[in-house]
This record gives sequence, structure tokens and C-alpha cells, in this order.
Amino acid sequence: MTEYERSRTMPAAPEQVFDQAADVARLDAWLPGDLHVHPEEPPAVTVHEDRIDQDTSALLRAERDQMRIEWGTREQGGYAGWLQVAGIGSGASEVTVHLSFFDDTHDPGERAARDALDSSLRRLEEQVRLRVEDEAG
Repeated sequence: MTEYERSRTMPAAPEQVFDQAADVARLDAWLPGDLHVHPEEPPAVTVHEDRIDQDTSALLRAERDQMRIEWGTREQGGYAGWLQVAGIGSGASEVTVHLSFFDDTHDPGERAARDALDSSLRRLEEQVRLRVEDEAG
């Protein structure tokens, strides 16, 4: 099993960050560009991974009371992950994303995973910023 984890501070309340991150219709705006989530009957989703041109049945659960999103493959057990949002005061939040790969065919390698997580967190921060500005505007 291989695991990766990255964190980022965002200048928004945890509820705002969580609501943006958990919006299934907007996941493509911040997930790695080669992953596409298609909602089914909750909590079921299908994830298309461009890198291997494959659809995978997965589960996605968002627990607002815990500010946590969890996901993972259903049948194959290839990977799982979570995103946790924590308030750090003064209207800011820390977001941590953790990935666990149980199957080497899904593991992109340390550098690619780290880059994808950092890029995703940057895109999520941008989406949160835009949402906060819209709500304030």
C-alpha cells in the first residue's frame, strides 16, 4: 500500500471550503484533470481516469458535520482517500487530502501524486475564492 498526503491553508471559513469541495457537480473544477466523476445513486459514483482510459465504480460520501469527504473504489479496492477541512481561526481553514493506493495500477507514483494533490488544492482554493467573492458581491 502506498499513501500520499498534502495540506493547504485557505482564506475562507471551513463551511465555505467544505461546501465547494463536496459539490459533486463541481468536482471536475478542482480534481486532477484526468479524473472525471459522474454521479449515480448516492453514494455511488463512476470515476473515469483518462491516464488509463478506464471507468471505475466508486463511493463518495460527504459528512458536513465532520467537514470530511471520503471516497474509494467499490469492487476492485484499488484506492481510497479523504479530504478533511479544519478551521484554524480568523476565517481561514486548512484542507488536507490523503490518498491510499492498494493496487499499483492506480498509483501514479510519488511525484505525480504530490503534484496532482498540490494542483488540486490550488484549484480548490481558487474555486472557494470565486464562490466567496460571489456570495459577498
